[in-house]
Amino acid sequence: MAKTNKKQRLGRGLDALLNTGKIQSAGDRGAKEILGSVVEIPLDKIKANPYQPRTQFDEEALAELAASISELGVIQPITVKKEDEKFIIISGERRVRAARLAKLETIPAYIRLANDREMLEMALVENIQREDLDPIEVALSFQRMIDELQLTQQEMSERVGKKRSTITNYLRLLKLDPIIQSGIRDGFISMGHGRALINIEDRDVQLAIYRQIIKKGLSVRQTENLVKQYREGKILEINEKKPDKPVEIKAWEKELKKHLHPKTKIAWNGNHRGKITIPFDSEEDLEKLKRLFSF
Repeated sequence: MAKTNKKQRLGRGLDALLNTGKIQSAGDRGAKEILGSVVEIPLDKIKANPYQPRTQFDEEALAELAASISELGVIQPITVKKEDEKFIIISGERRVRAARLAKLETIPAYIRLANDREMLEMALVENIQREDLDPIEVALSFQRMIDELQLTQQEMSERVGKKRSTITNYLRLLKLDPIIQSGIRDGFISMGHGRALINIEDRDVQLAIYRQIIKKGLSVRQTENLVKQYREGKILEINEKKPDKPVEIKAWEKELKKHLHPKTKIAWNGNHRGKITIPFDSEEDLEKLKRLFSF
């Protein structure tokens, strides 16, 4: 038989609870009646946490959770902060979203005291410890702890229960090209692939290898070997199909060959990006180029 949520009424009643105003300390009016208790709160009285580090919610997973909630109810209460006639989510936004999908009217919640700094830290720590948070979201949460809470990596290690080296590895992911970061978030490549790509400073090369990983289905080990060979100079270019050169670029390349060197080349990468290579075979050729490019 399906379980349904039953309102847990307090001695002063829910209406009185909603009218207690902003509770910032245990001595405030109404604090004793609600702190430490599980209270059924109307979903229309709940506001999102402005410090929520999570930016993506899997719609399919939310639908599955909503179906479970419809059948069994909300098993784990959310945690909120009372502010005027609303409640701000400290942790549990995913459960709130799923409860709304399940068309519930109320949700069980713990009410606790928290200032803005504490709210941010609690939200970040709770999200970092979730298994379904993607690596880039974790990295962004760590970065927010550094930027907004002025915590060192060692202090973060103590708060979230992760090794300092683990925190460093996550933060380094933010040095990747945004396209690659999106690839990690969307599951096209793993954090292991990303950690290998960090060792390439040139973002164009990063992207070239990223495309090879997708195209060829390279494993993390294969990616690490490819990066290693490139850094050691054993691979000068990451082979990938180049876009066709526009007619005007081909014509210009022909003129450069005529006036500079017959082996002059224009490597065209598309979107008005490329590289001109001008070889020289003698001191005379070099002096000619110096004269041509003297400023």
